[in-house]
Amino acid sequence: MTPTLLFDLDGTLAETDWAHLAAFVEVYADYGLPMDEHIFKTKVMGRPNVEIGQDFFPQLPVAARDAIFERKEAVYRRIVGQVSPVAGAVALLDWADAHGVACGVVTNAPRENANMILKGAGIFERFGTIVCGQELAHGKPHPMAYLKGLADLGGEAAVSVAFEDSPAGMASAVAAGLPVVGMTTNLDAAGVLQAGATLAAPDYTGEEVLAFIRRRTGRG
Repeated sequence: MTPTLLFDLDGTLAETDWAHLAAFVEVYADYGLPMDEHIFKTKVMGRPNVEIGQDFFPQLPVAARDAIFERKEAVYRRIVGQVSPVAGAVALLDWADAHGVACGVVTNAPRENANMILKGAGIFERFGTIVCGQELAHGKPHPMAYLKGLADLGGEAAVSVAFEDSPAGMASAVAAGLPVVGMTTNLDAAGVLQAGATLAAPDYTGEEVLAFIRRRTGRG
């Protein structure tokens, strides 16, 4: 069986959710809609734009919703700038390379966003696949994106691990048969465990994170 590590992007490989929130605040203000940290974490974070649009703009046709979220993503790209990987991420990718563990990104972000963040952080080349849920029939919380990540890398869920920070992402990974290391970027440890994570961690530097990965993948 082939082990893999599958990473969400925003809030998991790079701390970018602050910029997403700021972009939502800017764009939603034009429509008289409230947006704050609580709304973002409970109704937006980790979900595909098509579902967010259905919830917040049910009265608008699909084309109008798409235009709103295209603008939101453009505002996000203007705001976010260059970001660094979450602490310990590069060392974990080095470990995976050394032990023959394939790595991929599984995100609901548009590909333009994903490529920009990964290239800016200097880790774009480290991943064998970048799966964007918006390009699939179903994004997270549906398991399709994680199942595609496994398929692209020839991986087996039984010896693989997912890394997530949102309830929607954790639900997606768990439904695909993957245990989740829940990053406490946006939720506390109790929150990520309640959402389905097997282990909670603030970043990738803790010994317990690598120990868990070693047990799961059978490597190292």
